[in-house]
Amino acid sequence: MIKKTATGFVAGAVMAMTGQAAFADGHGEITVAYFLEWPMPFLAAKANGEYEEALGKKINWVSFETGTAMSAAMASGDVQISVSQGVPPFVVAASGGQDIQVVDVAVSYSDNDNCVVRADLEIDKDSAGELAGKKVAVPLGTAAHYGFLRQMDHFGVPLDSLQIVDMAPPEGAAALSQGAVDFACGYGGGLGRMKEYGNVLLTGDEKEELGILVFDVTSAPAAYVAENGDELAKFLAVTAKANAQWNGGGQDDMLPVIAEESGMDLDAAKASISTMKFPSVDDQLSQAWLGGNAATFMKGVADVFVEAGSIDGALDSYEGAVNTGPLAAAKGM
Repeated sequence: MIKKTATGFVAGAVMAMTGQAAFADGHGEITVAYFLEWPMPFLAAKANGEYEEALGKKINWVSFETGTAMSAAMASGDVQISVSQGVPPFVVAASGGQDIQVVDVAVSYSDNDNCVVRADLEIDKDSAGELAGKKVAVPLGTAAHYGFLRQMDHFGVPLDSLQIVDMAPPEGAAALSQGAVDFACGYGGGLGRMKEYGNVLLTGDEKEELGILVFDVTSAPAAYVAENGDELAKFLAVTAKANAQWNGGGQDDMLPVIAEESGMDLDAAKASISTMKFPSVDDQLSQAWLGGNAATFMKGVADVFVEAGSIDGALDSYEGAVNTGPLAAAKGM
């Protein structure tokens, strides 16, 4: 597994470089970032070549391990579109002055991002105060990091009492299994493996009640959005069609393809995707999401990160970091 991941990462880096060169040379190629072990309906459209057909150009698909790496790749010009970037990594980049924009809500997944406490500690939500002084694996600057901060605040566990280690979810799961950490936070396949060795503190519904939303976005550099709005709208229209097909009962046909594309076995993919929700274009454009609440939520995430000392400062508002133009255009396609 480790060898496969490492090889894929190197290949991804090479592809990203060739993608950048092609884009810079105007050869009509773009590079799109996505995650492995993160099964979503768009992967069925990816497998069928629907994106290339809609855009009329070659797409280099490059897998990443974290949303923070996606931000860096967009900053360097290696990546034009990132699918399913977590809101916290997006907020960290935007807060630091990177000119990127949210263009759709990729997925909502309160149960697919969480913190897991090692089973032998026998700590649950009623005894969570006992986590003080413990060692935790957290992928810093990600949705899991934000959820971790909010949960520790809710349980009254002082951050300075914890030994926090920056680890991607697969590594965090391995550390938890070996007893190298007391609890770990993560998402996707990594979270699935963490749960084999422990228990979650709060369910997705319990987190939502506390206002801990967990959703990913499709994001892109503002310059790309401004210059390629029509192309981006076509891309988002393909995604919306795949989501509608999934939500409308096409799951049995799509799941085997999605599992294969995400590098998961069928059961694991089914378990992961069963906790995900894919909002319709109308829902995404509503006040509940990109029409208002998303920008407000991003401000909340930024303020929590500032308070925790994770970032230096927040923007006054994140409304400028949301661009609904391409998604609204996609609706008519």
